[in-house]
Amino acid sequence: MSELTLMAVSDIILDTPRPAEQFFDCIKPVFAKADAVIGQAEVYYTSRGVSTFIDPRYPSTPSPYESIKALPYAGFDVMTMASNHAWDAGAPGVEDTIKGLDEYGIAHTGAGMNLDEAHKPAIIERKGTKIGVLSYNCVGPVGSWASDAKPGCAYVAVDTVYESNFPGCPPMIRSYPEKETLARMEREISELRKQVDVVVVAIHKGIGFLPVKLADYEFTVSHAAIDAGADIILGHHAHILKGVEIYKGKVILHGMGHSTNVLEHGMGNDKPPEEAAKFLYNFKTQHGGPFYLNMDASEVPFMAPDENGVLMEELTMVAKIYVRDGKIDRVSILPALIRKDKKPEVQPRGSTYGDLIFTFLENSTKYAFLNAKLAWDGDEIVVSE
Repeated sequence: MSELTLMAVSDIILDTPRPAEQFFDCIKPVFAKADAVIGQAEVYYTSRGVSTFIDPRYPSTPSPYESIKALPYAGFDVMTMASNHAWDAGAPGVEDTIKGLDEYGIAHTGAGMNLDEAHKPAIIERKGTKIGVLSYNCVGPVGSWASDAKPGCAYVAVDTVYESNFPGCPPMIRSYPEKETLARMEREISELRKQVDVVVVAIHKGIGFLPVKLADYEFTVSHAAIDAGADIILGHHAHILKGVEIYKGKVILHGMGHSTNVLEHGMGNDKPPEEAAKFLYNFKTQHGGPFYLNMDASEVPFMAPDENGVLMEELTMVAKIYVRDGKIDRVSILPALIRKDKKPEVQPRGSTYGDLIFTFLENSTKYAFLNAKLAWDGDEIVVSE
């Protein structure tokens, strides 16, 4: 009987000239207990200075190439790369990131120098068990996608339809995956299913920074992936925790938050305080909110921080996946907090933020009408149906 443990985290951003290894000091001992660790490259690694922002409203500069050394230091074995920031540094970002991951022996999937490379799975073996990983971006922009003649990321295209509601009120928003790219994802998962014991699919999806709410396509794409053979879905991009779903006995983590967010350039960080505040406000409103009104009718685009200055986006998780005899036997969540020094740290049961994250996930699941049950087992939050 073979048993092994996988761990997975969400978006990693290491945009800093400082040594990036330090940001994993707290989480590294946790990762060391896993047989393999999966992470998501939200931004890429290059120092060749090419800025190719597809959407100039949301500039996210690449991490310095030297920062990639932090990934093997932390203990990552696989990096998923399908991201809406895949083209923010153009071809050098894709090329240099893949080169660095290859040099450090970290498997990768979700981006490449052409479409076929971007859709190639990562396959690793631990204790005689083969684990296959695929990675897809559902949130655009189109310019970040790989093609036969262009580097970029793997993707599933999503169409959006606005249905009129009451006059003057926001429309109903419907979203659907485009059939051809969804079918390609299904074929690739089905083929990978034949080659490995465990299939992990990472999907860059969701409505950014908005608590609880899930878009229609998130269910359609996640369910299609499981129908095709996926054993677990890792959801990221929204930079906030979302609820947990069980579909046909398989776990869907709809939003894992972000794992590290060391962002020292772009996204308003290079602007004077007043301009930065305006940038942040516009950023939130362009995502559809969220909006909160104070008693005096003044509007704030973010939820206010708590009494310790902790923001909602600083609550995150480590997914812990138990595999027995080639099958996922249990999925649990290690609640984690991104501290003021930008270091993610696991929070035990009974701690202020361990308990808060449990409640946040429980309510996000309940109010999105998802069916997963969450319960503490020691310091782990176990997912069950």
